[in-house]
Amino acid sequence: QVQLVESGGGLVQAGGSLRLSCAASGSTSSLPAIAWYRQVPGKQRDFVAAVSSGGSTKYADSVKGRFTISGANAKNTAYLQMNSLKPEDTAVYYCNAGFLRYNGYNPMDYWGKGTLVTVSS
Repeated sequence: QVQLVESGGGLVQAGGSLRLSCAASGSTSSLPAIAWYRQVPGKQRDFVAAVSSGGSTKYADSVKGRFTISGANAKNTAYLQMNSLKPEDTAVYYCNAGFLRYNGYNPMDYWGKGTLVTVSS
């Protein structure tokens, strides 16, 4: 079993920045990849970014150039630095463990409980 705990959400004005953290514990040894998803109530959960244990990254088009994902594999912790935030970035952000392959990210069924990010206009 893998447990994922997110932190770092909050309220920020448009144009501001936040840094989210995802800490993994349990049967991690070396997780292949960690990703961030986000979800607005009533809508599907969308992929935001992923980082592999080898340092490869993938981003959704909507956040490219604004968000940066990084991972400290030895500590099984990943971060999402979010800059130039927009009101449409408002969502609950979830951490996931999975696989980052050449053709995309495949989530495993390990999710955190989420952290709320609210961007005011």
